[in-house]
Amino acid sequence: MSASKPRNVLVAGGAGFLGSHLCDALIAQGAHVFCVDNLLTSSGGNLRHLRRSPRFTFIEADIIDELPASALPRRLDRVFNLACAASPPHYQADPEHTMMTNVLGTRNLLRLAERHGARFLQASTSEVYGDPEVHPQVETYSGNVNCTGPRACYDEGKRAAEALCFDFDRARRAEVRLVRIFNTYGPRMLPDDGRIVSNVITQALAGADITIYGDGSQTRSFCYVDDLVDGLVRLMAHDGPQPGPVNLGNPNEQTVHKLVEDVLALTGHRSAVTYHPLPQDDPRRRKPDISRAREVLGWGPKTPLADGLRATLEWFRKAEAPAGAVRTLTPAAMPLSAAD
Repeated sequence: MSASKPRNVLVAGGAGFLGSHLCDALIAQGAHVFCVDNLLTSSGGNLRHLRRSPRFTFIEADIIDELPASALPRRLDRVFNLACAASPPHYQADPEHTMMTNVLGTRNLLRLAERHGARFLQASTSEVYGDPEVHPQVETYSGNVNCTGPRACYDEGKRAAEALCFDFDRARRAEVRLVRIFNTYGPRMLPDDGRIVSNVITQALAGADITIYGDGSQTRSFCYVDDLVDGLVRLMAHDGPQPGPVNLGNPNEQTVHKLVEDVLALTGHRSAVTYHPLPQDDPRRRKPDISRAREVLGWGPKTPLADGLRATLEWFRKAEAPAGAVRTLTPAAMPLSAAD
């Protein structure tokens, strides 16, 4: 995409952590972005800097419902679907809505892409692998998911959405690209989203005890948001044969305990660490095999963890959530995720 040939791009979930960064990248490339979000678990503050851009249109809507045709352009060239709460406290707060977002919402957006002849990118997740028995996780692994557990609304919802996407692609109803996103962090994360990076940073900055679920030996692979967005843009732009699902994430695996040590070292704080039981079905290990992304997209993460954490810490120090911008869905009795 270039400034001389702008495209109309719809980003569902565009007010969220990843979605807002994607909107920035697409507008910088010359696209007119139509951002759709219901603001249920996202912050309108993420879009404040885009409100006056002539190439940005915000549509407050839920993809479970038909989008208002009057708010859309006559032609869309690209449709990105990032519309689903991604942190366990948020997606478990209303599991029916989470499932329907993944199934009905994805179907609605696929049909929209079909009508416009637009290429469609589905943001799936490493959670389709469940608590993996194969390590690192490669796209051909079918996963180890508990289909009736408390995480199933998200895990199985995303797996169902993947099935829908490839059914549309095989039937030539829409040209589909699908990404499986591994742990991503960076500025604009919600402080209460229950993910390990935001948990540790907010607790450390507050001088509070650091909460670890499990013994801290479980692993994650942390990808900085700018690197992840670059991968999304590259995958959507891929003009070759259907590549199948593509893992995007950082293959540098480390323990949760090491992440806590890194954050405390950067803040200079000496918070105590408290340990709590591991939530049900929480994955013990996470590490993407990104061979396909390297081969098909020429993509790999570039941001060292220390640099990314430093930028994220600085954002949390400065950020002030606007009153009423986020409707928190976390039930009081629900434990935060151990390591997402």
